[in-house]
Amino acid sequence: MFDAPPAGMPPALRSRPGLLDSGASQTGLHKRAGTSDGRLGMALARWLVRVSVLLGVALCAVSPRAHADTIAVKSAELRADGDAYVLNAEFELALNPTLEEALQKGLPLYFEFEFELLRPRWYWLDEKVLTLSTQHRVSYNALTRQYRVATGLLGQTFDSLDEVERFLSRIASRQVATVDQLAKGVRLEAAIRLRLDVNALPKPFQVSALASREWSLQSEWHRWSFTP
Repeated sequence: MFDAPPAGMPPALRSRPGLLDSGASQTGLHKRAGTSDGRLGMALARWLVRVSVLLGVALCAVSPRAHADTIAVKSAELRADGDAYVLNAEFELALNPTLEEALQKGLPLYFEFEFELLRPRWYWLDEKVLTLSTQHRVSYNALTRQYRVATGLLGQTFDSLDEVERFLSRIASRQVATVDQLAKGVRLEAAIRLRLDVNALPKPFQVSALASREWSLQSEWHRWSFTP
């Protein structure tokens, strides 16, 4: 056995176990803190992976090239008619079951026809000579069981969806410019397209429409050369 320390000497032996216990306690705290941080980091990493996957799926869902239903362009021409230039065009438009059901439930659909006439420039961006766009609002009346297509202040009624599709698909002798608007002998590039405009839908439907392939209905820009 050890003798008691002389008077005035600090009880060193008795203090060491306390110091060791304190160090062990601190080490335990550090271990627990490190374990907690590690778990938090792993959870955050898993969450980031999930978000990345969901964003990838969403981007694929709204990619027009990957998922959009195509409206084919069957023909297109510009020709002189008296003192004006007129456009004739024909598309191949067919509404899918989702769009047909939306119409029958009272949701109007908006189709946008667009026309551009460009002057190519090798040294800079092409010059837009003129642009033209027309919006058609398609709706269904459940009481009369008829479809209505409104273009500006004008409207027409149809008994079937096939008739509506044929009406939207054909552009006949539509004036796009007068003869004196276009310089003679200058080569131009004409372009047309037809698309379902989901941005014209009511706000609550826009989000779901942008993320659904059934609502992506459009044609590619169809281009051809034209010289007045």
